[in-house]
Amino acid sequence: MEQTLLAAHGLFAERGYAAVKMDQIAAAVGVTKPLLYNYFGNKEQLYIACMERSGDALTQTVADAVGETDSPADALGAGVHAFFKFLDNDRAAWAVLFDETLPQSGDVADRVAEYRGQIVAMVSGTLLARLSRAQREAARVEVEALSTALLGAAEALARWWLRTEALSAREAAELLIATVEPGLRARSAPLQPSPSTDKGTPTP
Repeated sequence: MEQTLLAAHGLFAERGYAAVKMDQIAAAVGVTKPLLYNYFGNKEQLYIACMERSGDALTQTVADAVGETDSPADALGAGVHAFFKFLDNDRAAWAVLFDETLPQSGDVADRVAEYRGQIVAMVSGTLLARLSRAQREAARVEVEALSTALLGAAEALARWWLRTEALSAREAAELLIATVEPGLRARSAPLQPSPSTDKGTPTP
């Protein structure tokens, strides 16, 4: 089982989901294709088994990084750096998790959506937890929207970075942080009391 997952993960990362056939995986492992189907059912389920390892590792890496932070801005920085460092250290995991040849519907698409949802929920939950109680409910919708946009921006920047390697992983992370952090700091600043308005006649 372990050998099969390692071989399949390597082929999927190298060639993409659409280009890999079950008989190629069977040949790489040294088993028959019927045996492979007996273990995993079909290619989608085998891919999901490979993807879960990468997805669990990524979400845990980001969760560990943001867990020790004290402010939304610090959580943003730690999470983005952890995301890019993970991809730099394990590019095969990125290739499996964010493969552009994946089907747009079905079990694989559903599992990818679940992982994206988990990351968005983790990021938004972390940011909200670092706001004051008075700010949380008012900021909830904006924080969830920002977390979704942040993941999309991180994915797009990572694709460009891996394609060009024009920046280091750290530099790519810093670019995204510098773009997003000012707005996050402004949104998470402590609420200021509104100045009272004296409706009486001003004293000369």
